[in-house]
Amino acid sequence: MKTLFARFAKDDSGATAIEYGLIAAGISVAIFAAVGLVGTQLNTLFTTVKTDLAG
Repeated sequence: MKTLFARFAKDDSGATAIEYGLIAAGISVAIFAAVGLVGTQLNTLFTTVKTDLAG
């Protein structure tokens, strides 16, 4: 059992996949934040244009 645990502790073959997953998650969060910010600004802009055209 000790040797099995020692081999498991030394095995780092999945570490790269986990790192890439974390990087992808970070990029996704940044994209969602940017899209949310731009979407809010565009909504405000279109609302202003609509109000100016109607009035």
